[in-house]
Amino acid sequence: MGESNISEPVFTFLNLKKLLVDYKPVRETNVSAANILLVGQIGAGKSSFFNSVNSVFRGKITSKASSGSFEHSVTTAFRKYKIKDFTSGKFLNLRLCDTRGFEDELAMDIQEITYILDGNVPDQYQFNPMVPITPDSPRFIRGPDLTDKIHCVAFVVDGSTIDVMPDKVRKQIKDLQVILNQRNLPQVVLMTKLDKICPDVEEDISNTFSSTAIANAVKKVGEMMGLPRGHVFPIKNFEKETKLTLGVGFLLMDALQQCLDFADDFMDGQLDKMDSEGKKTREKIGYMCTLS
Repeated sequence: MGESNISEPVFTFLNLKKLLVDYKPVRETNVSAANILLVGQIGAGKSSFFNSVNSVFRGKITSKASSGSFEHSVTTAFRKYKIKDFTSGKFLNLRLCDTRGFEDELAMDIQEITYILDGNVPDQYQFNPMVPITPDSPRFIRGPDLTDKIHCVAFVVDGSTIDVMPDKVRKQIKDLQVILNQRNLPQVVLMTKLDKICPDVEEDISNTFSSTAIANAVKKVGEMMGLPRGHVFPIKNFEKETKLTLGVGFLLMDALQQCLDFADDFMDGQLDKMDSEGKKTREKIGYMCTLS
């Protein structure tokens, strides 16, 4: 089919999808995939985001990760999900990482999340609140490199319930942001449940960027998180849909591309830091040699 026969929205979507399929981490490095960690309150749509993105590249609605509205987090293990584009047969050079959601009654384990960020936790590690993870735990990664680390953190936030988010959950988010800031880890927000925020968007997802209600929700979420509005991306997961839709898919692809841009920035900074530290080490060795 020639480009002239494709409508502009479809052409834009296909181009964006191709960018994601062709994506490779920044610079010459041994990092084969960008690691994006999804965090957020239970029920906000973390696992549904992976399922939705996976559906776009699968070409039909899928549900690989457990998701749903439950009293406690459905996710109990740390997962690094791969995504395969079934059109090209290639795996994307990114991993969507999922872990336990924030709960009002169960506080976030600071040490646990720190180990995840620093790359110490292996894929499919099963967390046990009664037995915290330690360097002596099975499969604990003792010497993680940039490949193992998290490169961008995406907070998944239900935009329709931001005003009633429990104080304990807000505190957990703020506590985590302190840790992220210490590591200079980029933070973005995936704001979900757009259809519950605005009736016009529920009727037609293409109204997202013209909706005053959505714009106000983005502003409110950004202020709560202490992040620029340009770091808050409105998305809708495939939840009650039985077929893929272009508008929902475009929002998902656009948000994912933005996450990868931030991940590249972080990896670039880490490589610069390693180059600088390596240069200082070589200079110190050279200086010591002149004294001997």
